[in-house]
Amino acid sequence: MEMRRAGTSGLQLSRLGLGTMTWGRDTDEHEAADQCRAFIDAGGNFIDTANTYGDGDSERVIGGLIGTLFNREEVVIATKSGLSFPDGIRNVDASRANLIAELDKSLVRLGTDFVDMWQIHAWDSLTPLDETLSALDYAYTTGRARYVGVSNYSGWQLARAATKQSSNSMKAPITTIQSEYSLLNRDVEIELLECAADCGTGFLAWAPLARGVLTGKYRNGIPSDSRGAAPHFAKHIEPYLDSRSARIVEAVAVAAQGLGFSPLEVALVWARDAYGVTSSIIGARTGAQLRGVLKSEEISLPDIVRSALNDISA
Repeated sequence: MEMRRAGTSGLQLSRLGLGTMTWGRDTDEHEAADQCRAFIDAGGNFIDTANTYGDGDSERVIGGLIGTLFNREEVVIATKSGLSFPDGIRNVDASRANLIAELDKSLVRLGTDFVDMWQIHAWDSLTPLDETLSALDYAYTTGRARYVGVSNYSGWQLARAATKQSSNSMKAPITTIQSEYSLLNRDVEIELLECAADCGTGFLAWAPLARGVLTGKYRNGIPSDSRGAAPHFAKHIEPYLDSRSARIVEAVAVAAQGLGFSPLEVALVWARDAYGVTSSIIGARTGAQLRGVLKSEEISLPDIVRSALNDISA
């Protein structure tokens, strides 16, 4: 698998990252191990998690694979802190005390002394930015995190954070920004991708398949075994089941048929090779499903097809 440099840093990430949001909840340890084995066998090195995924179970599952399925130095493990969902209600707390406490708990669950990448999960409008950034500096200087980043920041928020961190050589540089990006959601093109490039920050795309909608599985309804049928995921799928999304999904299906690819491959390769993207994070329920996703590594899109999809999804 092709490796790409994250911004101007020395961090090398596989252009596909393995997302683990369902691990420990919808994906058990055996399926997780099968997925991880398939991903590493395909040359991937970037595994993305967060302290909220499965209420910490995702991190515990990954920790159980270290030393048994892969050696610690073989993978880039990234986790996030600062976001929680008590009683299903979204709560952001990027205060220094909370962030450091959450990171230390993540390290215990992962069974490691450090993470390769630690990310602030969301912008906290109630906490001074300097306080949030001081937690990144602490993690970086104490060796708890080798690189640091942010997630779900807007362009101006990233610019403020990256500028503050680059103003002092003693501060931890912002290495990556992670945000949603797909043919159904191109909002990051408004300012974020250019901002990341100007700041020397790598861009990580999450939900490049629009939570599975771009695979075409929802064209004729909601399959009973899909995320759209799961109560905790349905609300994330619903926004992409409108008429605009349906037109784009049909265009992807037509392009796939003409190229001899699957809709999944077309949509994923579009995001993977878009301007400014360092890595696209993919998730799957099973190892077999992930192996199908990884077949996209063998293909690229003709410029004329990419241009047509750009126009249709603009």
